[in-house]
Amino acid sequence: MKAPCKSVGSKGLLRPSRRGVLAMGGAAATSLLSAPMVLGQSKPFAGVTLAGATYQHPFTDWLMDYIPEFEEDTGINVEIEVQSFPVYNQRMDLELSTGGRTYDFCNITFIYTGRWIGSGWMMPLDDFLNDPNKTPADWDPKDFMEGPQGPLLDDEGRTYGFAWEAGAMMMGAARGDILDREGLAMPTTFDELLNVCKATHDIDGVSAFVNDKLHHWNFIPYLMGYGGNVFESAPDNLMPMLDSNESIAAAEYYSGLLRDFGPAGVLSYTNDQAVRAQLTGRSNFRTQAIDWFTALDRRDDSEVRETARYAPMPVGPAGDFAGSSTQGFGIPVGSPNPDAAWEFIKWAMSKETMKRLAVEKGYGTVSRRSVITDPEYRDGLMLNGFDVSDIFLNVLENIGKNGYMKYRTVSIFPQVGDKINKAIESIVSGQMSAGDAMKQAQSDAILDIRKAGIKI
Repeated sequence: MKAPCKSVGSKGLLRPSRRGVLAMGGAAATSLLSAPMVLGQSKPFAGVTLAGATYQHPFTDWLMDYIPEFEEDTGINVEIEVQSFPVYNQRMDLELSTGGRTYDFCNITFIYTGRWIGSGWMMPLDDFLNDPNKTPADWDPKDFMEGPQGPLLDDEGRTYGFAWEAGAMMMGAARGDILDREGLAMPTTFDELLNVCKATHDIDGVSAFVNDKLHHWNFIPYLMGYGGNVFESAPDNLMPMLDSNESIAAAEYYSGLLRDFGPAGVLSYTNDQAVRAQLTGRSNFRTQAIDWFTALDRRDDSEVRETARYAPMPVGPAGDFAGSSTQGFGIPVGSPNPDAAWEFIKWAMSKETMKRLAVEKGYGTVSRRSVITDPEYRDGLMLNGFDVSDIFLNVLENIGKNGYMKYRTVSIFPQVGDKINKAIESIVSGQMSAGDAMKQAQSDAILDIRKAGIKI
């Protein structure tokens, strides 16, 4: 049930919303954008009101600045509900699973791609793509990077969404001056990262390492770097592999970074808290997606612009498995206005809009190769002399070639991910050894998989 609300129109006027806003983690959801109707024979969708939904992200905030232009050009009114990440996922999963007709477009969340697409809840977009009257050739769907776009396709190659985010994991150090003072370089391997943390922890009161509590994202590159895996061979064999010797060693290593070199209370850190710890120079190293590191250079409240350093994700004994996430707009099968929804997605995911977001707003995790390789984009990601765009592109290309993120798009992953979170928390807090915690995670994951009716 939706609560009554008001929405902010693109002209800055308050008016009653046609659709209520869901609470955003106990706070009011981000305001909805809409514009007065634009009528005209040349605008076939004039007067249509689109209802969209996504979660709070800088991309959404910046895109909203341009939506009035889309509304003016098309006559389409756009209303977007924006909630916190967990609230959005929970409520959209319920909306889609019950055949709701509330939304014309929505974000297809990375960890739910297997469930939402595989269950037939999202509309295939191929008919739009193959119709030259609806999609001009120069829109160029092949321009989207293969790695981020892959989870938005089904096994037959049909397309259900287009990526607005191409997250790529790397490493950022807020206090490079400490490394300079100690004569240390940015670490390139797990062993080097551990040694540098030991050598620099608590210098100037700075914790050597920090990360947020989403361990089933942050931990997996370390798991794979040690030769472990979440499943035997996703998506075909979903037997969990959380209790292997490699997985246990990786859990001990990563938990040790948090336990021995993290700030007090690190187990409760949200992403915002981890970002803040680096922005203020209270914590040094972090491995996370690129968009949270550009803040070190670009945010007005950053205290570490001159000292921030950037590097690829450190490599483990088994190799490089920097994580990559994707988020994409798609159309639910119950959309009342699918043609108008495609007009919006086509505009929001166009080369022109993406380049504007990258150049004018500083949006880093774009998904189109033509933008990533554009000189203006690359110049914008030269941060303190580090070519961050090159790091970014290498991760996306590696994902496209090797496909090691498939574990994250199977329908059962959210439940298995919860077990990984609990295991890391138990190890860091000292409640369980790495071996016991990962064996418990393995056992609990198998139960969840069998409850879901998946044969292993």
